[in-house]
Formats: sequence, C-alpha cells, structure tokens
Amino acid sequence: MCRAHGVPGEFGAEAWTASMRTPLYYPDAVTLEPDPDRDALVARIDTVSPGASVKDSFADLELAAAGFHVLFEAQWVHRPAGAPTPSSDLAWDVVGDPDTLRAWALAWDEGAGHADLFRPGLLADPETFVILARPAHGSDDRVVAGAVATRSEHVVGVSNLFGQEGGPDAAWPVVLHALTHLFPTLPVVGYEQGDDLTFALRHGFEPIGPLRVWTHGG
Repeated sequence: MCRAHGVPGEFGAEAWTASMRTPLYYPDAVTLEPDPDRDALVARIDTVSPGASVKDSFADLELAAAGFHVLFEAQWVHRPAGAPTPSSDLAWDVVGDPDTLRAWALAWDEGAGHADLFRPGLLADPETFVILARPAHGSDDRVVAGAVATRSEHVVGVSNLFGQEGGPDAAWPVVLHALTHLFPTLPVVGYEQGDDLTFALRHGFEPIGPLRVWTHGG
C-alpha cells in the first residue's frame, strides 16, 4: 500500500518504518521483534505531522512518554492450511484492472470518502491479491464482499475484509474459499478485535497473541 502511494519504507532489525506519513489506516512503524528500542523506533518516523501511528506487534511497547496513546488493542489470528472451507452463495474473483479495483474500493468504503486509498499501482504488486465477491446467480454484478490478501513465503495475510450484506460473517466463507484455491499450502493470518474477532473465530481462526496500535498526539 505504501509503495502504491509513493511512500518508501525501510526494514530494520526490530521494525519496519516509514520516514514520511503513510496512507490513512496504515502505520508508520510495525515492530518485528519483541521489546524494541523505543527511542530508536520513534526517531525513525515523523511525529511532527499529525497522525503518526505504530503497530506494536507484541503489545509490549510503552509509548505514552513519547506522546502516543493507545488507539486500539486486538488479537493476532491464525487459520491452518487445509482447514475445512465453509460454503458460500457468492462467487469470487481476483481484481485485475483499475476499473474493477475502483468498484471494489467503493464497495469497501460504503460512502465514507476513502475509496481513493486503493490506487491502481497496488495491482502491480505480485504478492498482493484484491479479492472480490459477487452474487453467484442472476444478472447482479455488484461487488458485495471482499478482502486484500498479501502472500509471504510462509503465510497469507488478510486485511480490509468487508461484506455489505451480513458483514464479516458473510464475507469470510467466500474469502476463505478463494484463499484455499489460491494458496492451498499456506495458513491464513490477520488481526481482529471485538465482534470481528468473534466472527473470525467462528470461521476456524485461533487467537495467537495480542497486538496494540498507538497513535501520536490528540
């Protein structure tokens, strides 16, 4: 997402960071190891411009002294490869062109005004798959559910899950069906909180540890 917006990032021993403000909803830093050096981490991001955020992947940072407060807490979730896939009455596809990406983004956004977050450059990333779902029968070609899948060597991560009718509980079956087809040997991971966590657990995920997101100022 940052590359699609022209925002460079850097992997360090303890964290990934971006020195300039990242796109909306995306952190300026993500910890990669427990108990990183707080001061060194904060020094690598822009805390002058409003809205800096840190994804504290192990929920073990204390950033209040650096001017941050906790935005939310959540749980990492994991679903093993080969787990049974629930049935769905939706048909899935992978977004392959800018017009379809725009339709997906408008469905995801539901009128909030942030559909431009998903730029065509995202489609050039070979490890990113934007999954959409439409009604399987009839002439209705609306995008009604979807997610973003990011493949790595060992897992596939899921984010931006949405379902216009039935919410995440309706979206997970078709998204998991797509992931099983696309990545049959990879476990699925992500993070959820509140009701969304309940829905993920209902569809075969297990909680594997806490995370915390901090935001600066405000």
